[in-house]
Amino acid sequence: MTGTPIANEIRRLRFEHGEMTQQALAEACQVTRQTIIALEAGRYAPSLELAFRIARAFGVGVEDVFRWAA
Repeated sequence: MTGTPIANEIRRLRFEHGEMTQQALAEACQVTRQTIIALEAGRYAPSLELAFRIARAFGVGVEDVFRWAA
């Protein structure tokens, strides 16, 4: 069971974007790799700003990355 009711598609999107590494995504979003790891594992819900940064890194809308899973 995950720690947050917000599910995400970060891992899938990374692989669909040339197998982008967690480190590359972290650098694009100005966060640490550990933050990306925690997000992918569902242990951390991003701030609104970070959610937009991640979506922009993939060239998609926030709703394509995150969804309410509760």
